[in-house]
Amino acid sequence: MILRLALRSLATRPVRTAVLACGFGFGIAVMAALLGVGDVILEQAHSPALDGGGDVVISGRFGALENARFLIASVLGSPDIAAQTTGVAPWKKATLYMLKDGRATAVAVTGSLPGGDRAVGNREIENGSEWNDADVDRAWQAPDHLDILKRMDRFHPVPNRPEFASSWAEWLYFNGRSADGRLRFYLTFMVGPSAGSGRRAAGVRLQLDREGRSSSYAAGGSVDEATVLASAPDIEIAGNRVQLTGSRYTIVLSLPGAAGTLTLDAAVGQSLPPATISGARGWVTGYTAPVLSGRINGTLTLGNQKAVFADAAGYHDHNWGFWKGVRWQWGQVASGDLSFVYGRIFPPPDVADPDRVPGFLGVLGAKGALGFSTSVSLEESSDEHGIPQQVTVHATGQALDLELVFTIDRTVRSAMSMTAAPGSPMSFLQLGGEYRVTGKIGERAVEFTARGAAETFR
Repeated sequence: MILRLALRSLATRPVRTAVLACGFGFGIAVMAALLGVGDVILEQAHSPALDGGGDVVISGRFGALENARFLIASVLGSPDIAAQTTGVAPWKKATLYMLKDGRATAVAVTGSLPGGDRAVGNREIENGSEWNDADVDRAWQAPDHLDILKRMDRFHPVPNRPEFASSWAEWLYFNGRSADGRLRFYLTFMVGPSAGSGRRAAGVRLQLDREGRSSSYAAGGSVDEATVLASAPDIEIAGNRVQLTGSRYTIVLSLPGAAGTLTLDAAVGQSLPPATISGARGWVTGYTAPVLSGRINGTLTLGNQKAVFADAAGYHDHNWGFWKGVRWQWGQVASGDLSFVYGRIFPPPDVADPDRVPGFLGVLGAKGALGFSTSVSLEESSDEHGIPQQVTVHATGQALDLELVFTIDRTVRSAMSMTAAPGSPMSFLQLGGEYRVTGKIGERAVEFTARGAAETFR
């Protein structure tokens, strides 16, 4: 029918039909050309040459890339990638304002490193022979893993948010376990909100599990805020100390009923960089794991008994933020050259939608990061008394598909007034048990069983 109408139109008004046909054809040709040009423009817009050379541009998922020094040292510096990399050029763009005669003029500026720019072939500095790296620039080109470890573990000033200030806390957390899992400790050095006169409330808490029996030891006091901010993770609270020297954390405890010295030797490259979550009205929380896998040694004296840790598995993370009304799920396990950590935080609903804050799972190997996912489901099953029996974690990503099934055989419950919202008391549960991990990381099949730890709330 359409063909018949076209033929009749051509027979009765050939000129008009021909012009109309040419018009349609020209319009289609122009549209095809514009689409082709647009595709080229889009491709060129992602070209590394526009950002100063190189072959690959790396950016943050939601804007500026955080923790660039960690990325350079632990990811791009891993042996497999470093062997294929001739140079790295970190840079940052910003806007400066020139003020004159009451008028402001915006100026787009870029900060970068001369040596890095030359390594990736940035043509803008080809003739800038006077522009060379300073000492501080060279620290970026070859970051020191030990310096990065210390920077990851720094403490943070309390943000000026009076609404939340009373619930601020920041802490260093350590745990260790013997090979058979019969001996385990959980240790927290916590600094809380302001106590006035430049001091912050602080405390140390040790929980020790021996042969299925749990005992707790604690001490409290206050610390000078300026000293903590300048020296952490080196910190002293009520005669108990943490000191980082090189890649070794030395922990000296002098608690009522428990004393001794423990050391944690960090494995290079076994770290997760700092990450923060921000909410309404300045609410914030943050997390980093400087030591996903390490070795614990030392002895604790408990009255007339001793707890000896000899080449035991160790772990250390660091948390900070506003905690009123907050709860979380967390877990950690290691086997051979693999270390896994997962978690999810649930902020108060008036600052962020808890259902929209994703979980995460990170995997590190002997050479550094192997995979990371924010497509993570965490399911807990409990008995009739509400005691957790099993946690199932499933994580997927571009090169990752894993399932972690955690069978719980030890549960320690304690009150957590720090996180309790008004009228909503919560119990904090520390869990011990055995993980069965199966799946794939890239082309590597993963299947093992190992003891690990987890935390949750009820």
